[in-house]
Amino acid sequence: MTATLTPPSARAAAIAQRRRALSSAAIPLAYLLVTAFGMWWIDIRPAALASGMDDIARLIERMVPPTTGDLPSLLSLAIETLWIAIAGTGLATIASIFLAAASSRHFSGPRLVQWLARAIIVVTRAIPSLIFAIIFVRLFGLGPLAGALAIAVHSVGMIGKMMADVFDEQAPDPRDAVAAVGAGRAQNFVATTLSRALPAVTSLVLYRLDINIRASAVLGLVGAGGIGVALQTAIGSLDYPRAAGIIVVIVAMLLALELISYLAQRATAEHADETTAAQLYGARQDRAALGWNRTRTLHVAGSGVAAAVFLIALTQLSIDPARIARSWGTAIQMLQGFFPPVFSAEIALGIFESVLMAISATTFGVVFGLVIAVLSTRHLIRFEPLAIILRLAVVVMRGIPDIIYALIFVAALGLGPFAGFLALTISATALASKFFTDSLQNVDPAPLRALEATGASRLQVFVSGVWPQFVPSFIANSLFTSDLSLRESAVLGIVGAGGIGFLLEESVATLDYQVTAGILLGLIVVVVGLEAVARWARKKVI
Repeated sequence: MTATLTPPSARAAAIAQRRRALSSAAIPLAYLLVTAFGMWWIDIRPAALASGMDDIARLIERMVPPTTGDLPSLLSLAIETLWIAIAGTGLATIASIFLAAASSRHFSGPRLVQWLARAIIVVTRAIPSLIFAIIFVRLFGLGPLAGALAIAVHSVGMIGKMMADVFDEQAPDPRDAVAAVGAGRAQNFVATTLSRALPAVTSLVLYRLDINIRASAVLGLVGAGGIGVALQTAIGSLDYPRAAGIIVVIVAMLLALELISYLAQRATAEHADETTAAQLYGARQDRAALGWNRTRTLHVAGSGVAAAVFLIALTQLSIDPARIARSWGTAIQMLQGFFPPVFSAEIALGIFESVLMAISATTFGVVFGLVIAVLSTRHLIRFEPLAIILRLAVVVMRGIPDIIYALIFVAALGLGPFAGFLALTISATALASKFFTDSLQNVDPAPLRALEATGASRLQVFVSGVWPQFVPSFIANSLFTSDLSLRESAVLGIVGAGGIGFLLEESVATLDYQVTAGILLGLIVVVVGLEAVARWARKKVI
């Protein structure tokens, strides 16, 4: 008998496939191990949660029925919140396009520029928006300008990172083809990378917008404008019905934004029309002229409307050029107060607890979010009423600020990380389900139609056609969810929900900026570590 020899290329491909499979399994396994330890450390006890349900029910009863108080004033603050969020998100998006392009692994420019772009993304993502709000309020005074700038700088971390991930996931063939005909670097980027990333970019920018609307509840603590000021006043005065009414207004705004997001994704989705192949330009008789098909027309019109709304939002920020000119001296004095940073064992322990809270909450949130996403899309379960109910439930979950969840659980279960873990789990579930749903909706339908043509069942189509396309986004979004949960935990400590948040709030309140700097450096180190894991995962899995 003659032995069949496997070609070296086939063996190498098989080895690479096994390594990719091991890498895909290593990340969930690591999260499960950390979560198991975190459940012991945090003392997660279902019995304690069950016993506290009566206290939670009584607190909710005190919030019903919701009231709005002075409705015109509340609506004015709600509109101000929208302008703050739109202006901040727009500024962050513009900056993130350049930063994401420079930080992408496909960037062919100077290595120093790439490192600098990555550093900016990491630092802005690691520092909580509340800290940026405190800084800008001191520099520019109370009002919407400080809030918009805080949102803009902090949002660069998320939008820039996620946008860079989208750029990294793209196949290099279109870029190589356009470069081969002599296109410049900028022309190549716009015609291939940015154009193909438009659906995913639209989704993440709109999601960041509703995160920024909810962020006003935290920024209101330091007078950075928006509806958060009214919410914090209601909570501080124990006016729970009014607090509930304000939350209802926030949820209503997010429901409207969810509808806009859904329509925008349908208009920009590359695979929105499954009957034809995706194309950049419409069909035309003159091959030398640009085509204006329905998709391209919607892209241009939508971009024009978004630009107009963004410019209007900028005019609502009460910008005072004289105050801005005087802010440089204050900025220098403030930065001097951060040096030298002070780091202690107490800070290290607080950051460690925040990491355990974030990873444990992410594990539960990813599992719950995946179930919600599968039930909300048509790939496996095709029951539209259930999908609508779940999407609305997720919007409501996202509409309530994390700090409100933390307050409820602290009131029912007492101070400590258990309350923070529960609040973060709800937040992680909402975040993960949103991203997973968007990713499942944007999978290429061609392999699915091919499998269906062979008689494959719905489950077989999902496992063989949907899941392989979904895995890279699943891992990337799960890692990002843990990253966001870590930063949220740094805020929940303000109300006693565990983690580093209490020390951070105390250092800011007492103007002990050296301790604040030490805490922020510790958070940056942790975020850089998560970023290294994420890049390793993308390299091995994507």
